[in-house]
Amino acid sequence: MYDPSIAIWLLLGSFVVFVICKMPVVFALAVSSCITMLYMGIPLMAFIQQMGKAVNSFSLMAIPFFVFAGELMGAGGISNRLLDCANAIVGRFRGGLSYVNVLGSMFFGHLSGSAVADVSSLGSVEIPMMEKAGYDKDFSVAITVASSCQGVLIPPSHNMIIYSVAAGGVSVGALFMAGLVPGILCGIMLLIVCFVLAQIRHYPKGEKIPFKRAVKIVWNALLALFTAVIILVGVTAGIFTATESAAIACIYAFIISVFVYRELKLTQIPRLLMNTVKTLAMVFSLIAAAGAFGYLLAMLRVPSMITQGLMAISSSKVVIFLLINLMLLLLGCIMDMAPLILIVTPILVPVVQSFGMSPVQFGVMLIFNLAVGLCTPPVGSALFVGCGIGKISVERTVKAMLPMYAAMIVGLLLVTFVPSISLFLPRLLGYAV
Repeated sequence: MYDPSIAIWLLLGSFVVFVICKMPVVFALAVSSCITMLYMGIPLMAFIQQMGKAVNSFSLMAIPFFVFAGELMGAGGISNRLLDCANAIVGRFRGGLSYVNVLGSMFFGHLSGSAVADVSSLGSVEIPMMEKAGYDKDFSVAITVASSCQGVLIPPSHNMIIYSVAAGGVSVGALFMAGLVPGILCGIMLLIVCFVLAQIRHYPKGEKIPFKRAVKIVWNALLALFTAVIILVGVTAGIFTATESAAIACIYAFIISVFVYRELKLTQIPRLLMNTVKTLAMVFSLIAAAGAFGYLLAMLRVPSMITQGLMAISSSKVVIFLLINLMLLLLGCIMDMAPLILIVTPILVPVVQSFGMSPVQFGVMLIFNLAVGLCTPPVGSALFVGCGIGKISVERTVKAMLPMYAAMIVGLLLVTFVPSISLFLPRLLGYAV
């Protein structure tokens, strides 16, 4: 007979120790789960079964298609067209290129669903462009990194699919719709920061593009953005599932990139497939290992213990939600998004539900928190990619990002305490949230 308190300390303590020792998260999850099972007298075959059960989900089939569609669009000349479109809309204003940066990321988020892909694809064009026009290098890198966070909120986001599975089957369509307005809100908050800094620092205005040329530029970009329309309309109208929409998005992205824009060569497809497989290997191994870890958390009743602990601190919903946000922001600074979603979701969903928060709203709140973590040290992947592209130190970039962090946290608090921001669209479209 085992002692539950010892089992909990063994599970969580060993995981923390392994992570501190810089063991890859997937192995830290797996090894800590195996050690705890051995202590509890559970056959290790249960570990294999729980791993298989975690990835045995039809919803997860959407992730390979969404990742491959993003690879196709990224290699097919889409990024330049999206930037041209954003420039035609807002480039003529003072500080216009910073607006173009934010708006370009908002458009690209509809296609990639990845902050790192956003920084990699758009940053290599945006950062040199802004520097050449007279913008400070640290500001150029900072706004590129910060604006990329929209990509994980604006649908389609494969992180939303991971959350859906971790939360026990929350509707992917509802999560997609719930993330749209908060993603745009994040962009608006960053645009406000850009406007204020442009006036203070007297950043230059861009050239006004003639109307006929602007219409042509926007039309070319709309062909790419129609991918998001296919996904959102198809899923919300019930024409096809999220997985089917992702497969159709791949076909459409292939046709547009190869036959319309003609910038993607067939010889590039094997490399894009290899990139997709590498991403999927990481994501699915995390999901599998986290499945076994979550099984033990549930068996040891860790979620209910945390709920009782938080309620012992305060019975105020506001205080509890602020504590959860603070905890997620801190965790986002030291761990990547996918493993954190898989670890904290089974623990915190029962907590927020006990205080009346919908799992759909919490999903958006969680993703928003972890999106901020993507651009914070010491492990912010989007931050490091942006600094690498801009050839600038992390310290300078973080300092320049302070007003942007503040803007994103204001947006996060609005999403946390104003449920209609994330739930209005799902309810309008008939989802039970």
